[in-house]
Amino acid sequence: MTTNQKSAGVLNDLIQINNDRITGYEKAAKEAEANDADLKKLFLKMADESRMYKDELSREVIRLGGEPSTNTTNLGTIYRVWMDVKATFSGHDRGTILSSCEFGEDAAQRAYKDALESDAAMDSDCRQLIVKQKEQLKAAHDQIKKFRDATVAA
Repeated sequence: MTTNQKSAGVLNDLIQINNDRITGYEKAAKEAEANDADLKKLFLKMADESRMYKDELSREVIRLGGEPSTNTTNLGTIYRVWMDVKATFSGHDRGTILSSCEFGEDAAQRAYKDALESDAAMDSDCRQLIVKQKEQLKAAHDQIKKFRDATVAA
């Protein structure tokens, strides 16, 4: 496997994570109650952010000579977590929903950490893109946690 193929593989893993995230947040927004308009808005914003991350990662995969993934994660771990968000909406409270979302955000953070720690030889532009997205996803995680903490405290 060439260096570019290995790097493209790492980036495709992140594309799949973002595909999981898009699917999960779209479902969460769709299932949000009318009185949770703030959550619906937040979930749609996060799905849009992942679309942007996916597009950036896809351009990088193409630059490396690869083909961007259109799938979700192979193991579907994060995807199943997001599907649990839908089930959560059907009978649980706002705090539980946000806890499920935080769990998904934790998984995304781990995926980005793994990408940065992989043995794939990435150029500085590629590595910088991953670092930037990881930081932005951390901010999203913190926002979900802030909503959750405020809900628990209420």
